[in-house]
Amino acid sequence: MNIRDEILSKIHDGYLVGGAIRDALLGKTTTDKDIAVKDAEGFAKKLAEDFDGTFITLDCENKIYRVVLEDKINFFDISELQGETIEEDLKRRDFTINAIAYDLKTDEIIDITGGIEDLKNGILRHIDEKNFEEDPLRILRAFRFAATTGFKMTPELEEAIKKYLPLALNPAPERIHYEIMKLFGGAYTSQTLLKMDDFGLLEKIFPCIIDMKKVSPNTHHHLDLFHHAVETVRQIEIRYANAEPEIKEHLDRIDFGGFPRINHLKLAGFLHDIGKFSTWTIEGGKCDKFECLYNKSECVSCNARHRFIKHDDTGSKMVVPLLKELKFSKKQIEYISCMIKNHIYPSNVIIAPDFNEKVKMRYIRKMEDNVIDNIILARADRLSARGVDVTDEMVKNNLDGLEALLNFYLEKRETLEPLPKLLDGNEIMSILNIQPSPLLGKIVNALYEAQLNGDIADKNQAAAFIKDFYNANI
Repeated sequence: MNIRDEILSKIHDGYLVGGAIRDALLGKTTTDKDIAVKDAEGFAKKLAEDFDGTFITLDCENKIYRVVLEDKINFFDISELQGETIEEDLKRRDFTINAIAYDLKTDEIIDITGGIEDLKNGILRHIDEKNFEEDPLRILRAFRFAATTGFKMTPELEEAIKKYLPLALNPAPERIHYEIMKLFGGAYTSQTLLKMDDFGLLEKIFPCIIDMKKVSPNTHHHLDLFHHAVETVRQIEIRYANAEPEIKEHLDRIDFGGFPRINHLKLAGFLHDIGKFSTWTIEGGKCDKFECLYNKSECVSCNARHRFIKHDDTGSKMVVPLLKELKFSKKQIEYISCMIKNHIYPSNVIIAPDFNEKVKMRYIRKMEDNVIDNIILARADRLSARGVDVTDEMVKNNLDGLEALLNFYLEKRETLEPLPKLLDGNEIMSILNIQPSPLLGKIVNALYEAQLNGDIADKNQAAAFIKDFYNANI
């Protein structure tokens, strides 16, 4: 098997290791390649010189360096060989599928742990359990690789994970964040989330799950809230796997956080209902809230009405500190919070009394680049809630309406231009002769909403609108 590509054909020293080998043996292409070598710093600087690339020090203490090539897509991570030989280095790695090396000098594959055989058989096997103690992040990495490959963990690996699970959150939050985002990019995320829950790991990472599990099935939801969240992720996975090229291209874009939109969307899908427990009320039926909480089967049979008023708004606020603690960036948090806040929005749009072009355009203007993501989330949410009061006709009407809204957007998006800013805060204060105040904020928001609705289109109309609004609110 030929491991070399056009770039690797120019390198004749060191050992290609890790994901690049694994992906090559699985028939996948990759833009990031790891090389283990003696004198990593000198090798990396020479590589940067040979390829006209950029040399970056990632970890001075552990001697890990990066070389980014001119195309800004391909890059190498160069690390110091751990031990005297490549064999010693491989024994210190996490899983057999990641402990395969390719000698760039002799073109030989080195596999001392049976990694190639495990790749063929779809097996995730650890090398030495002491490696988990050395770096507990490998616990989370086990689930990341399960999510991205669909491989089955060996019983021995599962026992090692149980043993070292208390150490799972010891690594730096930045490293945990990276593994979470990789995990949510896998084709098998939903089934892996259930596996993580079996080990009690999910509640460690996302404490909100403890309360989510208390929200029972009801007449609109055939699943409890936790399993509804996982099913929402599964439905997003299905839609993505069968997506049209233009949809997949959008979801594969890396617009923030260094990861594709689809990774963030699936995480948003998992967390979209975290506001439900704190907004949960139960009305009517044969049982009261106490019985519903502690005898969950009653909630389906008693026909009580479960309500979660403003759970979307509550959840969008709850997710912010959770993600901040996991070192998500401001833009990542804004996106996920936006998805949670608006996950019901498209379904409300399509049942508007006048589902016309003006209503559709207002939705598109408000959601901007997130229209596709938001509609896919709403669709997944609908398919994940099939309680006894939800008929096939209701589901079909919802899906048909969401598809029509999506198609409308796809037809219009090439001709859409950003809404112009008709009046800024200073201009508004000058026109109304007012100072900064809470009322000014209300005027700015009202002006934006009027513009979204298409009620105003130029500065003169905007000036007349703010005067009327101001006079009505003083």
